Amino acid sequence: MNNRIIIIGGLSAGPSAAAKARREDEFADIKLFEKTADISYATCGIPYALSGHIASREKLLVTDVEMLRKRFKIDVHTIEEVTDIDIDNKTVITPIGEYPYDKLVFTTGAKTFVPPITNLEKATNWSACRSLGDFDHIMKDGLVDSVNHITVMGAGLIGVEVAENLINVGKKVTIIEGGATVLPMWQPKFSAFAQNVLEDKGIEIIKNTFVKNVIVEGEKIKQIDLGNGKFLDTEFVVMSVGIKPNTELLLKKGAAAIGNGALIVNQNMETSLPGIYAAGDNVSIENLITHQADYLPLGTHSNKGGRAAGFNSVGGNEKLFGGYKTAIIQLFDYTLARTGLGPRDLEKAGINYKKTLIVAGSTPSYYPNPQDITVEVFYEDSDFTILGAEVFGQVGVDKRVDVLSTAIYAKLKITDLPQLDLAYAPPYSPAKDPVLVAGYVAENVINRGCSPLSVEELHQLISENEEMYIIDVRNPSERANGQFIESSINIPLEDLRENLHKIPIDKPVILHCARGMRGYIAAKILAQHGFKNINNLAGGFKIWKEYVRQYPMVFSEVL
Repeated sequence: MNNRIIIIGGLSAGPSAAAKARREDEFADIKLFEKTADISYATCGIPYALSGHIASREKLLVTDVEMLRKRFKIDVHTIEEVTDIDIDNKTVITPIGEYPYDKLVFTTGAKTFVPPITNLEKATNWSACRSLGDFDHIMKDGLVDSVNHITVMGAGLIGVEVAENLINVGKKVTIIEGGATVLPMWQPKFSAFAQNVLEDKGIEIIKNTFVKNVIVEGEKIKQIDLGNGKFLDTEFVVMSVGIKPNTELLLKKGAAAIGNGALIVNQNMETSLPGIYAAGDNVSIENLITHQADYLPLGTHSNKGGRAAGFNSVGGNEKLFGGYKTAIIQLFDYTLARTGLGPRDLEKAGINYKKTLIVAGSTPSYYPNPQDITVEVFYEDSDFTILGAEVFGQVGVDKRVDVLSTAIYAKLKITDLPQLDLAYAPPYSPAKDPVLVAGYVAENVINRGCSPLSVEELHQLISENEEMYIIDVRNPSERANGQFIESSINIPLEDLRENLHKIPIDKPVILHCARGMRGYIAAKILAQHGFKNINNLAGGFKIWKEYVRQYPMVFSEVL
């Protein structure tokens, strides 16, 4: 008898599983069930289709039913929802019939989480942004001339992408976020960089606000209750506060899952239930750094997991080892990216770490239109193994984060980075690529060089009125128009040696320049002249200026 494979879910992982299963077993009986009329479309592309950057709805369709039927000989059942699974008798049940299987691949994805908001059920002018049906709703009722202001609830990846594209078609946009930062996958400092860009492009951002009530008139949301007597006028709402795995069918059968309901699978994508595989946004996979089950709902893992589950359902042995939270997002002319673990996750995992932050050119300073890139790398305190990184800039962010992601997978040390043989030509990179520079700066610290001080640490020291001596080694012209840290003393680097007598030997000395290099040189000079307590501000005034836009100075009272 031919293998009987049933796949539940037709978005991303499901068609990937079906196609791989067919390539490996020409004679298997493969059925795919999808409860809607649409299969295999690019959910992640929907925000860009709202603005027309992706030209049409049809462009979102990765494949279609007829291709699966004719090219891959898949028995596709659309608009047929699986309502139950008899795991003892290996049968799936739909309103139309019952279908036996030998192996089941569960790829049901996730649904938008809609928080309990009073009166929301009375309104029609709101939508999630996760399906083609959502896309159709937003295009029909949101992106019309009569709608001027749209509110996006949630400042995660999809919410921010939606907001950007709505601005690009001329809408006024407000983002409401329940947490303290936008894009909370990133540490607060890099989230601040992102928020600065969004606000500069005209997006209003309201944080630390959980909406509990909306004002509805004639089935339309007219105002959003922000609490404390404040209301926001709006004409359409896009809901993007999070997602919830669609796993109820297997959870009630006893399938193992993590706290949010995402199924636990092994490296072969097998669930705890015999003969049942799962892949996509409804599963957890191993975090390759913490070695714990983690929820990483991204298209890369969905497609790779679907491929592995499909192959293994017909007798293969393909593995998906896991992931480590690599992500990237476009922010108008900028890009923000990350990989591995950031400070919050490292501290939660109890991992001792160091960090190095650099600001460097993405291309040589002599090449037209040079742009800076900011790279912060986190590495293990004792053996220097790279644990994570965050990257921000206008040019070359994707290249650098992928290099660092590969370094994490290979378990490279930060001291290995300067040895990488990266591609070099002036249009693409300086002779010392920013990734290499991050390694050099870390080596400087490891080899008893100047200790870096983060902007977060300096912010706290100043706020607490700690005694210290802040020296700005930039040129006086760089301090024009208030472009300096309050209480800093200006001694240009070229004049430093002649002014050593002005610097207190008994106080902590904080040095800074524009980006970090001149501060480092100044620190080396002071150290060789007998100064002991020296720190160089990582990233210099450039990072400080961006950080304090979102975290203004608040001084402690001196009693």
